Amino acid sequence: MTIDSLQFKDLDPGERLLMGPGPSNVPARVLQAMAAPCIGHLDARFLTYMDETQKLLRFLFQTENALTIPVSGTGSAGMETCFVNLVEPGDEVVVCVNGVFGTRMSDIVGRLGGKLTRVDAEWGRAVDPEAVRRAVRNGRPKVLAVVHAETSTGVRQPLDDLAAIARECGALFMVDTVTSLGGIEVALDRIGVDAAYSGTQKCISCPPGLAPVSFSSAAVQAMEKRKTPVVSWYLDMTMVRSYWGEERKYHHTAPINMTYGLREALRLIAEEGLDARFERHRLNHRALVAGLEAMGLAMLAPEAERLPMLNAVRVPEGADDLKVRQSLMRNWNIEIGGGLGALAGKIWRVGLMGHTSRRQSVYLFLSALETVLKAQGLSLRPDALDAAAAVYGST
Repeated sequence: MTIDSLQFKDLDPGERLLMGPGPSNVPARVLQAMAAPCIGHLDARFLTYMDETQKLLRFLFQTENALTIPVSGTGSAGMETCFVNLVEPGDEVVVCVNGVFGTRMSDIVGRLGGKLTRVDAEWGRAVDPEAVRRAVRNGRPKVLAVVHAETSTGVRQPLDDLAAIARECGALFMVDTVTSLGGIEVALDRIGVDAAYSGTQKCISCPPGLAPVSFSSAAVQAMEKRKTPVVSWYLDMTMVRSYWGEERKYHHTAPINMTYGLREALRLIAEEGLDARFERHRLNHRALVAGLEAMGLAMLAPEAERLPMLNAVRVPEGADDLKVRQSLMRNWNIEIGGGLGALAGKIWRVGLMGHTSRRQSVYLFLSALETVLKAQGLSLRPDALDAAAAVYGST
């Protein structure tokens, strides 16, 4: 068999302004770090980089948890890691569901043979803690799980009340922080989170490929008391932690250059400072919403429950959802996301995550969207840029 190698051209994906639900734009420093020479996964220098990455992840998660590492895989691997290590057949698990990713949690519990109790809320709204309290009243759940930042709806879930409920019923508190980590506060130790997972491609602004996870001492004890083996060999933290810990026991070949990239992305976060980073996301979110509302558009979630990094915007009457997104990509090189599940065709998901969360992103998107919607015949108020500028001018 022969093949003409000349038919395969040099890579040239082009530049995009990534304003969808992920990935976000990646800083040049991160890409440069990933281009550093690949060395062995047990090389003494790489082991040092692993230690530094763990320290930086603890800083970002705001935790002292010893078992805080990046799992080799995307955010979905982080979700599976937490569930497969903590849930055994017959374990009671309460899952809060107000979007796609709570639904995915529920699916995993069922695959593991867990006894699932769902607490459902309207898509576009936070879960009511009292509904959760009622759900756990007559059971003995091992795990209470919730999505902090529901990427499918743009909803921010308050965690403090749910953490208190978990403590009251003796459950481990598990939180999906895939979209929230690096954009809003994820203070594991203060809140009382026992297991958390995330992904590198959103507010951390590193390419997809690693899933930061963190387990409390109580979660680690639960792993050690398991009656059955973890069903996933690859994601078994009782073995993987020996590679990331002092033993340096070989488990699998770590993604060397992805770890370089994560380490550099975390260095950038530490340089900016968490408070400044969170405020940057809040400010750009406020400016974007002000511009959209001045244009006559509406948000899906109530103001008090909105995420600053993932904005769910209702598709206005008369607009063609798909054609708008296609025009933004084709003519402006801007990527946004469409709705999922019951919200397909009804919302746009506009990301302002990590490196993408910048003033120029807000202005360019508002200008582009206004142009595209007018081309579809919509009558819009011409005040979007002024409204965004007013937000920036008030700070």
